[in-house]
Amino acid sequence: MTSYPETLTNNESINGLITETTSINHVEVIENVIDSLEQDDSAMVSHTPEGGYLWKFKYGSVEVFVQLNGTTDEDTITVWSTVLNLPAKDEPRLLRYLLELNCSSTFEARFGIIENRVVVISTRTLAELAPGEVSRLITIVATIADNNDEALQSEFGTT
Repeated sequence: MTSYPETLTNNESINGLITETTSINHVEVIENVIDSLEQDDSAMVSHTPEGGYLWKFKYGSVEVFVQLNGTTDEDTITVWSTVLNLPAKDEPRLLRYLLELNCSSTFEARFGIIENRVVVISTRTLAELAPGEVSRLITIVATIADNNDEALQSEFGTT
């Protein structure tokens, strides 16, 4: 006689997924990803009084920042890296080029401007965020920034 495993009802399946998702320690996951990417023991972390975290590490020729503003589902992880300081040469051409890159090759990240700096950035809420997605966000930002910073500085930098 063949025996089949008991199937879970929809509610049991959903409750199992919720338990899996809520048990993820995002701080530990972020630190593991940074440990695998950082170079020259460059990783540093600071804690905010509100319960947030800010990490900084070196990847190739760029510094990458990872900010976790809390640990609830409504909180966010933001990853960014500066690739060019502004003002720049031929800014209209630069901005067009960055928009083209945003459309064709930045995946979940994007180029943007923060405080007169061109950055590669990605932000995501923690709700239903899997460890693999955390790794992907950090890796994508670090890789795109490292692959583009020197060319952007050479082409558009003012110094």
